[in-house]
Amino acid sequence: MMAHDMERVLMSPAFEVFNKLRLAGQLCDVVLITDGVQFNAHTVILCGCSSYFQALFASDWNDSGKREYQLPGISPETLRQVIEYAYTYSVVITADNVENLLAAADYLSVLGIVQRCCDFLHEQLCLNNCIGLLKIADVYCVNELHQSAFNLILKNFKEVAISSNEFPELSLEQLSDIIEQDELNVREEDVVFEAILRWIEHEPATREAHISVLLAKIRMARMDPEYFMKIVKANDLVKANVACRPIITDVLKVIYDLHDERPRSDFENPLIRPRLPSDILLAVGGWNMRTTNWIEAYDTRADRWVDITQGQETRQSGHGSVCLNGFMYCFGGYDGHNFTDAVLRFDPVARTWQHMAPMHWRRCCVSVAVSNGFIYVMGGRLDVSPLNIVERYDPNANEWTIIQPMNEERQDASATTLNGKIYICGGSNGAQTTSTAECYDPLTGEWTLIAPMRTRRRGLGVAAYQGNIYAVGGTNGAHPVRTMEVYDPAINQWHAGPPMRQQRSYFGIAVVDGLLFAMGGSDGFKVTAKVECFNAVKGSWCRAQEMIAPKRSFSCCTVPAHPRFVQYAAPRPPAPICLPGNHVLNKWLAGNKGNATD
Repeated sequence: MMAHDMERVLMSPAFEVFNKLRLAGQLCDVVLITDGVQFNAHTVILCGCSSYFQALFASDWNDSGKREYQLPGISPETLRQVIEYAYTYSVVITADNVENLLAAADYLSVLGIVQRCCDFLHEQLCLNNCIGLLKIADVYCVNELHQSAFNLILKNFKEVAISSNEFPELSLEQLSDIIEQDELNVREEDVVFEAILRWIEHEPATREAHISVLLAKIRMARMDPEYFMKIVKANDLVKANVACRPIITDVLKVIYDLHDERPRSDFENPLIRPRLPSDILLAVGGWNMRTTNWIEAYDTRADRWVDITQGQETRQSGHGSVCLNGFMYCFGGYDGHNFTDAVLRFDPVARTWQHMAPMHWRRCCVSVAVSNGFIYVMGGRLDVSPLNIVERYDPNANEWTIIQPMNEERQDASATTLNGKIYICGGSNGAQTTSTAECYDPLTGEWTLIAPMRTRRRGLGVAAYQGNIYAVGGTNGAHPVRTMEVYDPAINQWHAGPPMRQQRSYFGIAVVDGLLFAMGGSDGFKVTAKVECFNAVKGSWCRAQEMIAPKRSFSCCTVPAHPRFVQYAAPRPPAPICLPGNHVLNKWLAGNKGNATD
């Protein structure tokens, strides 16, 4: 039962009597007046819901006559609702009256209405109003609403900064507080710089002088050097502000040191300290001389892997994993002794594992995908026999259903979901490696063969990325390949994409932070820990930090961020306060000698 409903249940029948007396104007001993409108009430009832009224009436306790009190600044309608709440513990809150009610309830210390207004505003919280609600929360010191609005802004900063009409209304203090946070969700710091310019342009006469204060809070040494030189350093506001000059010089020194490939203190230097990741990439299990129970988390912003293995994990390889509703699910695979039908659910917040309803079939080398709240486990192999069997898991009911099989048997295939449809590509039918692919439409319940890939692949990686299906790497039956091809569902055609930097098969693939990652696997000679990522905008692959340990036949998935996921990020010490000329930064620079040209 909700707390608000419980309040009404616990209300004494005497309150109903008092309310009838109030409405009839009987036995009332106080009159509240606003804008010339009078409201009769009982002091004992008003004192029961407000410390303000307790203090007000107690100061006049020896006045035996009916007392009248003026309450200016509160509209008659709002005061009527407050008084009715005192008698009924019920109030109707709407978008039109919530601000007036909150202001009056805060002033009159009617905490029940304050809480209900906050609950209402919390339910209305969205990208369009998050800044306005942040300002309201600050005015009335509503910590829970403030934190929710603040977190929403941090998570969606780029969109809020570009499209919110409220963004320019932030105060200097509020904007400073937002952009200095490690949790600010920006992959590129140029987003922060451009947001600052937009904020200044709203009131240039009074805000241009603040450019140096805000500039110092950007992780400018993480910017592309060309962007920094041509856009930031050359900006007219930056050049005209004397206080910006030492900041620009400090950044140039750090950039110089980075390009000189000298040891750097990423997490302590405020100019290059990485933000916390928006999402976490988890790599689970795998094989390296034996089946493992390792779990690694990848911090995209710091480009570091973190070992989060606790020891309670099950050994597994050749399994499939997906994320749904904040949980990670692992299906089947090989546990070091047998193929398994086990389903394990990992709670990344509590860091606990739970066994769920097992699959109908024990199988390894499976493909897994999510669509419309259901999880689909496809193919794999039973002993030495490839399967075309498909099972659908309902996480709400914890039940499995066998659905229409695929057109072909597939083990060592890979699957993904795009626009609600499931795509599975390649694999082996037991006799040969295949280039075929097919699509499942949950609305019709049917599998349809689509255009085959240009290359035969098993042990490949398949991912939905930038509106297309990417098929990457794998083995063609003879050796691993590094080629990539891209499927456009609108025209049912595949075309070649930029190849990976190295060949690999039986590796992990995932999209995180706007990039397509390929990690681990076998290069044809050995198991590798190497990682690379593809940027569709730039059309190129680049190296990323190697995994902690080489592995193949593991699974990975991307888990949406949660405030407690800081435990999966590379450890960050408390950030030093850095102002222009700050001794902390100067001390750091003193230990990293280098010359930079202005």
